[in-house]
Amino acid sequence: EMKFVNALPIGSIEAMRPVFMIVMGVFLMIIAWRLCKFSEGWTARLIVAGSLLLGFGYALMIPLYEAGIITRYSPSGGHLGSGASALAWHVVTLVVMNGGWLLFGLGLAMHAKVFSPSSSPRKLAPSRINPPREFTT
Repeated sequence: EMKFVNALPIGSIEAMRPVFMIVMGVFLMIIAWRLCKFSEGWTARLIVAGSLLLGFGYALMIPLYEAGIITRYSPSGGHLGSGASALAWHVVTLVVMNGGWLLFGLGLAMHAKVFSPSSSPRKLAPSRINPPREFTT
């Protein structure tokens, strides 16, 4: 007797979410690497540090949470295993993800020169008005 397995759960949203997180983490690190080829100093360091933290969080920690390998912390105590380890992983996740977005965002802001000291707003270049052209036949 042959049993047919329902293959629909493989393509479900719950099954694809960890794959999407891994791809997003790797994509974020690639974008940061490409962006930092044209940056230097603290700008590049902040972007790379933030993207590495976010890549670690998205590509490793969140899929481990989704797989149930790392237990989720619940203040009501509804978690399996050690409450201290669940709380420690929760703190690590918060530091990695929030610190990653903070460093990545600061690096991008420095790259875009948001914090550059400017005494006056940007001045527009004077526009040159061209006289109308006359065509001869």
